[in-house]
Amino acid sequence: MLAGGIIDKNDPDLPKIWKIVAQTIALSSALNTATDTNQIRTQLSKIIGSTIDTSTIVFVPFHTNFGKHTTIGKNVFINHGCSFLDLGGITIEDDVLIGPKVSLITENHPVDPANRKSLDLAKIVIKKNAWIGAGAIILPGVTVGKNAIVAAGAVVNKDVADNTIVAGVPAKKIKKIKKIN
Repeated sequence: MLAGGIIDKNDPDLPKIWKIVAQTIALSSALNTATDTNQIRTQLSKIIGSTIDTSTIVFVPFHTNFGKHTTIGKNVFINHGCSFLDLGGITIEDDVLIGPKVSLITENHPVDPANRKSLDLAKIVIKKNAWIGAGAIILPGVTVGKNAIVAAGAVVNKDVADNTIVAGVPAKKIKKIKKIN
């Protein structure tokens, strides 16, 4: 799955995927009823299968369908109501800010109606110090560059260069960020 591409709707390994999805659904209940950031980190760590650093803050509700293909760096902030569909893989590097109701979607379906129930996977990478604004949607295969900003409500279907601000539907470059340092 992490290599990307099509997983046929009749793939004999699909039941293994759905088993992990069922486990994630069960663990998500405890995650979304957690009452402090330490509990949230503990529960989300169980879902993704690796320890989330204590410098990272995630607010609930938080939703993911698989979880095992998400990597979250240090000093990351993920606000309320985010949804990560991570079968294709999601990497969030250090110092990233993710606003409320952001969707990171690594999964798509083929256009051909006969094959539409198959999965088309492509990873998402959010590079160091990027900021994803409220309600933004990042689509499969996108890399958001270092220090980049995705404006609130943007739908990103192409890579975002380092030090760039994008906005709109579909997202387009609106400004280059001038570094102060």
